Amino acid sequence: MNFKDIIIKKRDGLELNQAEIEFTVRGISSGSLPVYQIAAWAMAVYFQGMSEMETEFLTKFMAASGQVLDLSRVEGICVDKHSTGGVGDKTTLVVIPLVAAAGVPVAKMSGRGLGHTGGTIDKLESIPGFKVDLKHDEFIGQINRIKAAVISQSGNLVPADKILYALRDVTGTVESRPLIASSVMSKKIAAGAKGMILDVKAGSGAFMKNKDEARRLAELMVKIGKKLNREMVAVLSCNDQPLGRAVGNALEVKEALDTLKGAGPADLTELSVILAAHMLMLGHKFTDFAEAEAWVKKAIKSGAGFAKLQDIVSAQGGKLRWEADDYGLGTAEWVFTVTAEQEGYVRNLDAYALGNIAMNLGAGRKKIGDIIDHKVGLEILVKNNQPVAKGQDIAKIYASSETSGLKAQRLFSDAYTITDSPAMDEPLIWDIIT
Repeated sequence: MNFKDIIIKKRDGLELNQAEIEFTVRGISSGSLPVYQIAAWAMAVYFQGMSEMETEFLTKFMAASGQVLDLSRVEGICVDKHSTGGVGDKTTLVVIPLVAAAGVPVAKMSGRGLGHTGGTIDKLESIPGFKVDLKHDEFIGQINRIKAAVISQSGNLVPADKILYALRDVTGTVESRPLIASSVMSKKIAAGAKGMILDVKAGSGAFMKNKDEARRLAELMVKIGKKLNREMVAVLSCNDQPLGRAVGNALEVKEALDTLKGAGPADLTELSVILAAHMLMLGHKFTDFAEAEAWVKKAIKSGAGFAKLQDIVSAQGGKLRWEADDYGLGTAEWVFTVTAEQEGYVRNLDAYALGNIAMNLGAGRKKIGDIIDHKVGLEILVKNNQPVAKGQDIAKIYASSETSGLKAQRLFSDAYTITDSPAMDEPLIWDIIT
């Protein structure tokens, strides 16, 4: 089989067959295909798209290109969660202990952040001593013992996707819907869970800026998962402003812990409850969504979710001071405030701009290999359409130096407006696909 012919076929808008896609994936993962041809193929897919059948085959073969986790020794129906990424998104830290507290096993492999959105592993590494790398037997054993484990992605998990994504990132082909769907779903399939919930975000802080694009992506991923014998749910959520109040690793961990104690922001609590309830349905703990939702709310009120997170942190070597206000996570050396210059209502709080401010403070990476400063970030005190008085604090900036803090303070002032009247609030959750 000649890969040049496959490139030409896709360039001309024709559908690739199963054998051609398998040949492509094997060539990518083995290194037998030159990078310039893979890049040309990705560009052809970007412009011509892929059918659902092609995308299903691409997902299937990428998932099988490396290690596939065997979760057959896990007791119960194992579930997983994936977010397409957004500013302030720390729902994994809230949702997983709530689901595990109900006895539904959660096997979670998470990634690190790159750019303006954070990564769950970076957040967990702000906890002193927390171990994100577990051997397979340790992973399975912990899930059976306390019903949850959160680890970093295996080095040999879906190697074809690692190579393809690196090329897409530098060739302007990241935003291809079939390539995004196959990338996400191949990793989820290889991770082994039988039930999956997808939090597909749209808005300025998300990678999908348009709701219609996010819906089409969600529908495609749900179809792929179902064809590959997974139970699927996709929640479509808004990320025009940061989720919750905190942006930055240790700050987001603290906010997640506060949420599990019933003292979290309303939007983070709302989304976490919906996601957790659907995961309990996927794990066959409940057959009625209202009952599942009520159970999750009760688990927050009773502290069962908070206790389960303590179990997870302890099992993976983390050490926190649970009675302390900051849980022992520490605080950045410099703290600055952003104050309102006039009375009115906060509007147009730009999640993308705030994510970039946090990244430049050191909370995220501009490139792979950058060192994270876990203590820096933002705390947003007033959100969209909330009233504010002249001189009132709108946000706090946590910085490692006076220079970076002052720069972030100036940039934050350009990331929102104040108007005389509020706008109509955008719904946080605007659709659910099952």
